Amino acid sequence: MTHYIIAYLATLVFFLVVDMAWLAGIAKKIYGRQLGSLMTRNIRWGAAGVFYALYILGAVIFAIRPAIEAQSLMTGLTLGALYGFFCYMTYDLTNLATLKGWPEKLIWIDIPWGTVLTGSAALFGTWVALFFVG
Repeated sequence: MTHYIIAYLATLVFFLVVDMAWLAGIAKKIYGRQLGSLMTRNIRWGAAGVFYALYILGAVIFAIRPAIEAQSLMTGLTLGALYGFFCYMTYDLTNLATLKGWPEKLIWIDIPWGTVLTGSAALFGTWVALFFVG
């Protein structure tokens, strides 16, 4: 159980640091131009916190746990990338299908980003768990 807690915390920190850098840098301009008035001026930190906590829990369950059991960094990377792809794809394509004015351009940025970020975070979480716990 300890290795899952370690993996969760390591993955959460990695994901938050990288995602915050992305959102504060490159993505802020892109999303601002594409979404305009749909974007809030004040981030709802409670909702963001719940998202990050549960999303990383999902990454541990669906990607990191199998990777730890297989003792395989590649499994963590692959399953993490797939988890990120399917989650971000669901979000973006649902928005495209149901929201008036959702820019198609965003799906070509956001889905690859979620795939790479989640795969990298799962790889890191798997590596930390295997390194510290074995």
